[in-house]
Amino acid sequence: MNNSTQNPLTTPGAFLIGCNYWASHAGTAMWSDWQPEIVEADMRQLAQAGLQVLRVFPLWSDFQPIHQLYGGAGRPQQVRFGEALLPEDETGQAGMSIEMLERFGCLADLAEKYGLKLIVGLLTGWMSGRLFAPPALQGLNLLTDPTAIQWEVRFVRCFVKHFKDHPAILAWDLGNECNCIAPVPSAAAAWSWTATITGAIRSEDHSRPIVSGMHSLDEPDDNGPWRIRHQAELLEVLTTHPYPYFTPHCDQDPVNTLRNLLHATAQTRWYGDCGNRPALAEEVGTLGPGICSEAIAADYLRTNLFSLWAHDCHGLLWWCAYDQAHLAHAPYDWAAFERELGLFRIDRSPKPVVEEFQRFRRFLEGLPFKALPPRLTEGVCILSHGQEPWGAAYASFILAKQAGFDLTFQYPDQPLRPSALYLVPSASGGASLPRHLWLQLLENVRQGATLYLSHADCVLSAFKEAFGLEIQTRQKRHDLAEICLSWLPGMPTLTLDAPVRLDLRPVGAEVLGSEQDNNPAFTRYDYGKGQVFFLSAPIEIYLSNTPGAFHGAGAQPFWRIYQRIADRRLGQRILHKEHPYLGMTEHPLDKSRRVAALINYSPDILQTVLHLADGWQVIESWHGALPKNHRGAIPIELPANQALVWLLTEQ
Repeated sequence: MNNSTQNPLTTPGAFLIGCNYWASHAGTAMWSDWQPEIVEADMRQLAQAGLQVLRVFPLWSDFQPIHQLYGGAGRPQQVRFGEALLPEDETGQAGMSIEMLERFGCLADLAEKYGLKLIVGLLTGWMSGRLFAPPALQGLNLLTDPTAIQWEVRFVRCFVKHFKDHPAILAWDLGNECNCIAPVPSAAAAWSWTATITGAIRSEDHSRPIVSGMHSLDEPDDNGPWRIRHQAELLEVLTTHPYPYFTPHCDQDPVNTLRNLLHATAQTRWYGDCGNRPALAEEVGTLGPGICSEAIAADYLRTNLFSLWAHDCHGLLWWCAYDQAHLAHAPYDWAAFERELGLFRIDRSPKPVVEEFQRFRRFLEGLPFKALPPRLTEGVCILSHGQEPWGAAYASFILAKQAGFDLTFQYPDQPLRPSALYLVPSASGGASLPRHLWLQLLENVRQGATLYLSHADCVLSAFKEAFGLEIQTRQKRHDLAEICLSWLPGMPTLTLDAPVRLDLRPVGAEVLGSEQDNNPAFTRYDYGKGQVFFLSAPIEIYLSNTPGAFHGAGAQPFWRIYQRIADRRLGQRILHKEHPYLGMTEHPLDKSRRVAALINYSPDILQTVLHLADGWQVIESWHGALPKNHRGAIPIELPANQALVWLLTEQ
């Protein structure tokens, strides 16, 4: 697509920090209430905070202030600027305001002056719960009406042509959450709108990547109108807006605990993996003091910075630069959760999150490399048809992290990726996996791979041959499932809601866990050179839907199941751990050197012992203290929501 290989948004391992920007004095009214001296003070302050990039928004109704005039019988007669004719020049015929373009040019110049790059949200018609459409287009479906799309294309081509040579601009964003602007009747309609706008951008500028700006793709499933793979087909960078408050399965535990601390990372990797594109955490925040304290917001930010960096998520942009509680106009008059989201308070004093950005910027600048090498991954998680993919993906990602391995995601109608470990979490329905993929999976297992499948209510062909189990009967459950993990010390019992009970008879499978009546529930079966694990309960969907399932006294050790299925697949790791709230990634620099990122995904001090492979040692720490022991068994004490970044070398 675009010639953007050197752009940090599309460079593997590169990472940017920044925020979404509206001027401190006016919010969405910044263009009509233009005060360049305040904008300059904002730019200076944001640069001093260590930020590298701002996402900015030319408000659609201000920049294209066209009015539709009508004739007899309500017939559209002419488009004007109020009563004034549109000028005959290119800008005027696009319905664009010269004054607003000059103001944006001033902002871009100030960004360049202070060393800030800009991601420009072109069609900002939706912002913080309010629609900002040009008067001429109000009442039209802005995503399907031909007249609306005609003026959108004119807006985009004019704006991009006007600013394509400005050095501050890093990327073009379609606009802020354009999938919220209007309903679309089909996925084809959403694709067509996206293709039209991306085509308009590329007609004027091929040098920069195009950023999606969307959120909530593939929700509730991948058959919805706005799809990860459709966005990925048409542009270079996918985006997530991972607010726990608005995202399914997330607003259940404190923001500084495991579930929510892995939300942004898991969702961004889901988009990036299934779309096969770079993905950016474009809007991150806690939604203010109604959710958590300022100090805990700083803990949340710190953990997410290290987590997103370690998982190649390209950046973190905070929402937003300044508090907006002093603003009386909508949307701030409407929505309480839009008013206190800034890095800086109304009096311009910094919140604790600012110091975290400054520290992380110093950390990045102190590294001996610009781009972090890819992390090692052990598994491929296949999100099957008939399920809500985000819930299954989210819990699988967390469980793998607890168990000490990393995975990537794919859908069942994508080519099967090579892997030594495959996971099919919470499979549902009678068409969960296509035949060709199922046969390829089994062939890969026959050649030595490991397959894990957990059962929600799916029906699978050749079940007995694949799992070494024969289904006797199937029924809906009337009570909770209780599964005793017999291979673990103490034989813990896991209790969960599982909609379907299968009465199973082993025909070659080894039983690793049983229900209270000895009905097999978790089994292992040798299949060719590989092995197949079957779990008769959908632990991933259960965990996604259950508050407190990952944190606190009631959290059960479901991650032990993932640890068991991966125990043969961790040989490429040189650093091993047991603690379920410690996440680790390994990044080979070359054959004898690796970067290890260790993150405490909990609000408590974490004490544990790591085990480093023979012949390796910790020789340097780029964040946090060096351990006293550099080899073998390494005791560590990691503060709450903190990280360690080490250099490991082979002796």
